[in-house]
Amino acid sequence: MAFRISKEFHFSASHRLDGLAEGHPCGRLHGHNYVVALELAAGPDGLDPTGFVRDYGDLSAFSRWLDDDVDHRHLNDLLTDRNPSAENLARWLYERWLPRFPELSSVRVSETPKTWAEYRP
Repeated sequence: MAFRISKEFHFSASHRLDGLAEGHPCGRLHGHNYVVALELAAGPDGLDPTGFVRDYGDLSAFSRWLDDDVDHRHLNDLLTDRNPSAENLARWLYERWLPRFPELSSVRVSETPKTWAEYRP
């Protein structure tokens, strides 16, 4: 792809990861202040008539959904078919929003300032 844009979003949520060794801290209920970055891409001739991959304002729908449906929730209740790791959360967000944003090329999720997980099919 020739052009890539990204926008960052924030939310807070709790989760607990199953299948870890006994005593692993992530097996206990805990929370994070998450950062999510959506990346959208277009080929060399894929910009809209304005010259955008996508208008950043269009991404406000994602922001509203995060605020209304994900922020201050327990992620185990939302990702019922998978462990809510950062990796699985990135894939879940990608799959959920690809129909709305066909230019979506990756989703990155951070649980801490030093760690990121990315889903890029």
